[in-house]
Amino acid sequence: MLRALLAVCILTGVGGFGAVAWMQRGHGTAAAQAAPLTHHILVSAHELRAGALLKATDLAQRDAAAREPGAIEDTPDERRAITGSMIRRSVPQGASLLPQDLLRPGDHGFLAAVLRPGLRAVTVGVDAVSGSSGLIWPGDHVDVILTQAIDDPALPLARRVAAETVLRNARVIAIDQAVVRGAQPAEHAGPETGLPGGHTVTLEVDATEAERVTVAARIGRLALMVRSADAPKPSVADAAQAASGPVWAGDVSHALAAGVPARSSGVLHLWAGSAEAKEYKF
Repeated sequence: MLRALLAVCILTGVGGFGAVAWMQRGHGTAAAQAAPLTHHILVSAHELRAGALLKATDLAQRDAAAREPGAIEDTPDERRAITGSMIRRSVPQGASLLPQDLLRPGDHGFLAAVLRPGLRAVTVGVDAVSGSSGLIWPGDHVDVILTQAIDDPALPLARRVAAETVLRNARVIAIDQAVVRGAQPAEHAGPETGLPGGHTVTLEVDATEAERVTVAARIGRLALMVRSADAPKPSVADAAQAASGPVWAGDVSHALAAGVPARSSGVLHLWAGSAEAKEYKF
C-alpha cells in the first residue's frame, strides 16, 4: 500500500513539471512569434538634390518592422560603401535610399557622370597639411593656392617667396579612391594613395583652369582652402584680391620688408718698423 501511494505521488509530480514546462515553452514561442523583427534601414537625413555627392552627414537610420524591397540595411560597411556616391535623382527627407538612386564611386562611368557638362577633372597632390588635414570631402568647394620660392640672389629677400590663388571655387569630386568611399584618411596614408601620408584631390574645372593648375603644380607647392558652404560663388572680395596680385614674403614679414641692414666696415692700419703703414679693410 505504501509503495503504491509513493508511485502515485511520483507520477503526479512528473506530470505537473511536464505541464509547467509545456506551458512555458508554448508561451515563449507565442511571444517570439508576436515580437516583430526590426530592420534598420538607411534614409536621407535631409533633402538630397540630384547630382550631389553623398556625405556621411546625409545619412540617417529608420526602423522598420519588415524589410522594404530594395532598401539598404544600415551597417558600417554599407555606410562606407555608399559615402561619396552621386545622387541620381532628388530624394526627399526621410526617404529610403535605394541602389538605383545612387551611382557609386566604383561604378563604370562614375567620374564622367559627376562632371557637369563642358567641364573637366584635374587631379592634384596634397599632403596632410596642404589638404586641410583630411577634412575636405567630395562636394566641398575650394580655392587652390600656389606658394613658390624664387631662387634669384639678385632679388631682395622680401621678394623671394610669394603666394597667389590660381583657382577659385572649384568643386571637389574625389579624394583618393579610399577616402571617397568614406574611410578615414589615416587608414589609407601611404604609397597606395599616391603620396606618402597624403592624398590626391580631383577637382572639377574648365579647360583653362585645368591648364593653370597643371602649370602651378610644376612651379611650387599647392594648398587647398575650403570655402564656406553658405557662399559657394566667388564674391566681389575675391575679384579684388585677384586683381591685387600675389602676396610676397615682405607683405607678411616686417623683418623681411625692412631689408637686411648694411654691415659696418672697419679699417686696420698696420706699421712694421719704419715701413709705410698697410691698410686692411674688413
